[in-house]
Amino acid sequence: MPLYHDDDQAMLADSASQFMREEGAINKQLRHWRDRDCKDGFGHGLWEQFGEMGFTGMLVDEDDGGLGMGHVEAAIVLEEIGRNLTPSPFLASSVLAATALKHGSEDLRSRWLPGLIEGKSVFTVAIDEGPKHNPQRIGCKAEKSGNGFKLNGKKAFVLHGASADMMVVAARTSGSDDDTDGVTLFAVPKDTSGIEHDARRLVDSSMATHTSFDDVELDGDAVIGEVDGGREILNAMLDAGRVGAAAEGVGVARGAMDMTVDYLKQRKQFGKTIGEFQALQHRAAHLYAEVEIARAVTIKAAQLLDGGSEKAELMASVAKAKVAKAAGLAVREGVQMHGGIGMTDEYDIGLYMKRDRALQEFLGDQYYHAERVAQLSGY
Repeated sequence: MPLYHDDDQAMLADSASQFMREEGAINKQLRHWRDRDCKDGFGHGLWEQFGEMGFTGMLVDEDDGGLGMGHVEAAIVLEEIGRNLTPSPFLASSVLAATALKHGSEDLRSRWLPGLIEGKSVFTVAIDEGPKHNPQRIGCKAEKSGNGFKLNGKKAFVLHGASADMMVVAARTSGSDDDTDGVTLFAVPKDTSGIEHDARRLVDSSMATHTSFDDVELDGDAVIGEVDGGREILNAMLDAGRVGAAAEGVGVARGAMDMTVDYLKQRKQFGKTIGEFQALQHRAAHLYAEVEIARAVTIKAAQLLDGGSEKAELMASVAKAKVAKAAGLAVREGVQMHGGIGMTDEYDIGLYMKRDRALQEFLGDQYYHAERVAQLSGY
């Protein structure tokens, strides 16, 4: 399969690019909500516009009212989100949570998906329990209680946790914390008694929470999939999220690169534009090559995910690791080639560095995924 977009996907890219450039621009969204110390970190009005554009329900099946598109299409939107640093719950809601809900009952899907499709509901996922990504260890427990469950434990760095109408929680229903089996996913409404959020503003101005569950009572209908059989769903959700995060990282890298190249063409030193200096040309050319390789591997990962390939899991980690390196290079080169002004808040290049830093940690950094690639390859 070619590593570029077909005609329909190219049209979607044009539409998403124009929308994010006009409605999701940095001054209109990121700086606006950051400077007002917004408790959500994003605008709900823009999220409803996402719904009007059809973005929110891209991965929702047509039978459930969505567009029934794939991860390649979701990656196109995420790349433009990253390119414009548009703050939104798209990755957590329309990719991660939507992937999990595909495995839910008809009643569960009919309860939650309409709000997502309209852009009126925000979802998130609660997986990690420590400072680093480690989905293999699930200690938050859900014990049988009557016809339902009683949830106890803590989750760390839950993106949009305090803003979400529902969170998909990975909890242990049997076995020890490190067991592969015995994990169950639950759809937990925000107004359920016993949930407490400790909100934290991340380096990129987005909001996350450390969330605790104290005897949170859930009925049996909250279960996504089968009891004790949530690991496969969790893995599918994580692979979708990792490819999505990689796509957003590609957008961050391309946005930083474009801004830097424009600056090289405008800034003059010693009577000529600094882009005429060969040393900077070499660095810009190297950066372009790295970003294009990262973009290609991300497209490949999304294609394999859509095709149900056995190699999708491996390629998702390849993409996450490669994009982390390429985007890290893009933002560092951007700040350096802007010179001293690149360190000020006056220029947007520093905002790309902050977004890259948060994305690198989300769902595993490059070291986590490099090790995972080695393990999946038999080393």
